Amino acid sequence: MTDRLIAAAVAARAHAYAPYSEFAVGAAIRDEQGRIHAGCNVENAAYPQGVCAEAGAISALVLAGGRRITEVVVVGGGDGLCSPCGGCRQKIREFAAPDVVIHVCGADGTLRRSFTLDELLPHSFGPENLA
Repeated sequence: MTDRLIAAAVAARAHAYAPYSEFAVGAAIRDEQGRIHAGCNVENAAYPQGVCAEAGAISALVLAGGRRITEVVVVGGGDGLCSPCGGCRQKIREFAAPDVVIHVCGADGTLRRSFTLDELLPHSFGPENLA
């Protein structure tokens, strides 16, 4: 099933609006019902008003009525790993448990590395801290 998630992230990346950085990113997340929600980065001339791909995918999840992230894929170009930025790690944490897997792929969807959210955001602050 991860193949469908990767394909959705690759397709989302193709729609990215990145005229300034020319660094297109796509993301796809699976929710608690098995549905896939995708997003792409959208830049803005007034930095830092753009939106990350992960944030777009999370917005799509919430719009569809989802409340839990069970798996994440991020697709980006370049030689380095395109892992979620710090802000997106925290956004993912709002809807995901520390053991949720985040797959980082190259532009063509080739899996480069997988992490748990806890590896990317150790000792995180989440909704249960406010309970």
